[in-house]
Amino acid sequence: MYTTRQGKRAFVVAAVAAAVALPVGSSALAADPVPGSSAGGKAGPSAPAGYRITTELPERISVSNSTGKTGLTAEVTNKGDTATGAVRLTVAGFQGLTVENVAGCSKVPEARLPEGANSAYSCAIDTLASGKSRTFDVTAHFDLKKQGQICLPVTLGNTETLLWQQGPVNFGTRNPVSDAPDTPLMLNTVNVPAGSSTGSPAPSESGSAAPGERLPATGTPSVLPLAGAAAGLLLLGGAGVWVTTRRSTRR
Repeated sequence: MYTTRQGKRAFVVAAVAAAVALPVGSSALAADPVPGSSAGGKAGPSAPAGYRITTELPERISVSNSTGKTGLTAEVTNKGDTATGAVRLTVAGFQGLTVENVAGCSKVPEARLPEGANSAYSCAIDTLASGKSRTFDVTAHFDLKKQGQICLPVTLGNTETLLWQQGPVNFGTRNPVSDAPDTPLMLNTVNVPAGSSTGSPAPSESGSAAPGERLPATGTPSVLPLAGAAAGLLLLGGAGVWVTTRRSTRR
């Protein structure tokens, strides 16, 4: 016979099972944010006293094996004691990594690209208060048959003053899987294309570090040759666009 006590017990069991099955808020289902890293970054040689600007890139990204599409977030942080005033972030792609869009930013024309870059976007920031950050959503294409690098320089307003430069820093993997839906790439790791030798990869064209090692100090000739003592800056319609060297054919 089905007693009242048995009925209560069945109700409690069903209630507990339902509570376990249901999510406890949206945060329970949300994936943990990808940690960021300033690997390969260094303050500019002529940055004014008091400026402490840094950038961060995600430690890992995923690239679709069928389309090469990927996305990432570029973050700028003011670690100084006062507001920055106007600054400018440039997001530039090299080799197998092509920047297709940066939300809220302007595409840099081909004639104004940094030396060696295949794409770049220029992001104006009116000011950044002390301790505050600004993030930019980046859409990119990664050719998994090549190495790929990204560079984030920050300049003071529309001047030639380089406050910070991260990279060019590698995204890549040493263990690609050609038949998987996507390939996870790690920051500061030289890419080894699927089907290639799994031995030590050849140095990148810009002299980046081997997987797991930090890049040489930004601004040295082995990383990215700079015009003069700091990165050059071309004025584009009144807005500065960072460059490293100027091709004689573009003068």
